[in-house]
Amino acid sequence: MAQNTPTTGSPTFYNKYLLLIAGLGGLLYGIDVGIIAGALPYLEATSGYTPGQLSTVVAAVLLGSFFSSLFAGLLADLFGRKAIMLLSAVLFVASIPIITLSQGINMLIAGRLLQGISGGLIGVVIPLYLAECLGANSRGKGTGMFQLMLTVGLVASAFIGLFFASQVGKLEEIVGIDPATIFSAKDNAWRMIFWVSIAPGIAFLVGAFFVSESPRWLFRKGRKDDALAALTRSSGQQGAQVILEEMKQADATATDKRSTSPTDSLLQRKYVLPFVLALITLACTQATGVNSVLAYAVNIFQQAGLTGKIGNQGNVLLTIVNCVMTVVAVALVDKKGRTFLLKMGTAGIIVALLGAATTFLGIESKRVDIREKVESSLDQANRSFRLDLRDPALASVFDSAIPSTSSPNGTQVVVSYKYGPYTNVKYVAAHTGSHTPAVIEITPPKYDELKDNIIGEFFRKLHLNPFADMTQAEGKPLEIVSVKYGAIPGQGTGWMVAGCFILFIASFASGPGVCVWLALSELMPTRIRSNGMSIALMVNQGVSATIAAVFLPTVGSYGYSTMFFFWAGCTVIYFITAAFFLPETKGKTLEEIEEHFEGKKSKAA
Repeated sequence: MAQNTPTTGSPTFYNKYLLLIAGLGGLLYGIDVGIIAGALPYLEATSGYTPGQLSTVVAAVLLGSFFSSLFAGLLADLFGRKAIMLLSAVLFVASIPIITLSQGINMLIAGRLLQGISGGLIGVVIPLYLAECLGANSRGKGTGMFQLMLTVGLVASAFIGLFFASQVGKLEEIVGIDPATIFSAKDNAWRMIFWVSIAPGIAFLVGAFFVSESPRWLFRKGRKDDALAALTRSSGQQGAQVILEEMKQADATATDKRSTSPTDSLLQRKYVLPFVLALITLACTQATGVNSVLAYAVNIFQQAGLTGKIGNQGNVLLTIVNCVMTVVAVALVDKKGRTFLLKMGTAGIIVALLGAATTFLGIESKRVDIREKVESSLDQANRSFRLDLRDPALASVFDSAIPSTSSPNGTQVVVSYKYGPYTNVKYVAAHTGSHTPAVIEITPPKYDELKDNIIGEFFRKLHLNPFADMTQAEGKPLEIVSVKYGAIPGQGTGWMVAGCFILFIASFASGPGVCVWLALSELMPTRIRSNGMSIALMVNQGVSATIAAVFLPTVGSYGYSTMFFFWAGCTVIYFITAAFFLPETKGKTLEEIEEHFEGKKSKAA
């Protein structure tokens, strides 16, 4: 079957068009992940859903993404890369009216599942498609554009939420306004937040329709004329002929090997080594802790000594640095190379994490565990705990632990507690000069808060859930693990930590943030590329989910310094992998990269 796209026109123009489609795909992926944050407060205020139901609404995207990531490679092999790109766009566009017109929890979850399925398909198929379509000298730029627009999608989601929040806020400031009007405005706000996000989905759907199918996929299906036509659009006639000949030679070599050895084992070096390298790269990318840094940046800054307002400003600065340095990475990735950016990026992350860890170690080492001295605050009959830092009856306890003269900025307390398998951490600070009550209150979690979300429930039924059953916490007594009391650091310390994490985000965005997608798509040999990418992305998501699950309990029990030192150790492994094991793929065709892992000398080496 012939391609339904023209083969004439400027390759330069078509490659720019592919960059545009990559950008739209990244934008859609970012919106997929980020749009719920702005909508959730208004959904919670107007729906009457329980915390467990709301967590299911949030987690439905993760479940959809999990499954579609797993099967995206297989589907792309069966039906083609372009077909799955179009499918992802259709699913996203279809999800919006299902979500916005929903009047019940089931329809809402169904719409969010579709969004997750769309995001999982995009995360695998777009980098796969770009790797197989773009020339060796522009492949890095294309994948970098995907990552850049992903970050823009996250920022766009935040601004969409901020716009509708300001509209609701203006209504709430009107004296004597009817509460029903406020309720209606909030209900309309969360629905409109989703409606607005349909625009990039439609743009991606229309744009993807006019791209050619992947030439590598067409060639594997025996459609060599169509493959040549697709290559001509991106590489010109002369370049297309050269690449097609390389594909024919690689195919002939593989055919010869199959004839002499009918069972082409997937355990060969040429398959195992690039697959393992891709797995390590993706796992270590998440093990830098980047998602937790972005999620808890304000909390981290506050614990380091910044006020809530300045902490939020620091968080905004992080998002700006993320976007700017991604632009820098896109400009450099095809000039300086992947391993150069990975080595520079991971080295910067290591320095940043060690700086933050050392700073927090200094803060946390001066905290005193006063758990035994505040046992009276524990009410076992009601399974609750209440601690007021300004309680005169406890003044001697606090002063004996940390004299007021040594805490000019005030004091803070970190309580780590558990109900059976349920663990959590709470913080409170009493700033000098502030008369605001500084109280920690701990009460038993509600059953709805303990129930598995849709992901946990599914895996528990398969006996695959690695985490404890939180419903077992129901009725369990409260156990206070520790009550760490110490001085609030000064703003100078806070800005030191903020500076470390600005370096962290700048290093991540300019290295792993862009190069991880290239590693995912470039390293895999053609035979295992699509399915290998699916598995590698699953590992990526698994590491991210695990870190998110253990972050708060770990920092509560052992401090931020422990978490940051652990991340730094993982990043050292990342640096070693990039410096000594990852081949430089800049300027090499996919066939030349395959030859490298077969032990052959690359023609471009």
